[in-house]
Amino acid sequence: MNSRERMTLTITHQEADHVPVYPLINSISRNYVGCDYEEWTKNTDKCAEAIIKATDDLQVDCICSLVDLSVEAADWGMKMRYYEDQAASPDHDEKFLKSEADYETLPVINPRETPRMSEHIKLVKKLVEARGAEKPVVAFVFGPLGILGMMRGHDLMFMDLIMYPDKIHKALRTITDTLKEYCRALIEAGADAIMLDTLFASKTIMRKEMWDAFEGPYVEEIAELVHGAGKMVMIHNCGEGIYFDVQIKRMKPELISFLYLPDDCETMAELKEKYGHQTTLLGHIDPGEMMVMSKDDFIKQCKEQIDAYKKDGGFVLATGCEYPANMDLDLARTMVETAQTYGNYQ
Repeated sequence: MNSRERMTLTITHQEADHVPVYPLINSISRNYVGCDYEEWTKNTDKCAEAIIKATDDLQVDCICSLVDLSVEAADWGMKMRYYEDQAASPDHDEKFLKSEADYETLPVINPRETPRMSEHIKLVKKLVEARGAEKPVVAFVFGPLGILGMMRGHDLMFMDLIMYPDKIHKALRTITDTLKEYCRALIEAGADAIMLDTLFASKTIMRKEMWDAFEGPYVEEIAELVHGAGKMVMIHNCGEGIYFDVQIKRMKPELISFLYLPDDCETMAELKEKYGHQTTLLGHIDPGEMMVMSKDDFIKQCKEQIDAYKKDGGFVLATGCEYPANMDLDLARTMVETAQTYGNYQ
């Protein structure tokens, strides 16, 4: 059974040969081609080569195109900072949207022609051509509210949500229209799924009702477009107390990648019972804890999650967020081995 067959069974809530596994090996893949973070981010050929080599070496079961969270916002003209050893980020000393009036001047842009999104489309195409026959390729897209927060600054945007909601909605409309075209292009490039990062849909950041009112309608539109094209919708959210309920209602995702339990679940058993047959669960080993835990404790956590979630499929063993970019790959190998042996359904 290859990875595509294994993931297909799992996402349709059937048991495969073993639990699929994907320790979100994105930026750490740069070590396979000997380049720093900035070059890996900017050079699409090297980025694709690195991800493919890491995928093959570690025998993970899917491929995700995550590079960094600034891809989309940078294409509106946001000033960026690039680093040798960490992800690119906005220049927080120079806000792109300097006042609430700027929300209404944000233009729809063409992601097929802008610098970073167009390269991300090429990245997905390269990944599909190289390994798409054996493994599903998931295109990563930052959600509308996250992009807006990048351009305005989260602190100012949170205040503007209350003070200027109509202006916020106008900007979100513009961003969503751009993202819909972006998703079309990623699907044309061969992506099996679009994974939307809904950063703010968790109790430690925003009230459920507020998230649903501001971002809910727009991600629902994007999800309808993706499903209409016959592709899967996936969600990534590493916030504490993620809102599974409203996101499932809005987007009907085939899979949710998460770090912490949902706001309405106290235990892993409750999560499996409540949501394990509505969507596939991908997670949720804590990358931060991985940096300080022993290998034995790491294996114990992997086994606990396999025990809690593996029955009837619908579970992919994974890190709850990106694998630490400056760690070695020993625990990634250990996670794969544990899924293949302890997570064996036979």
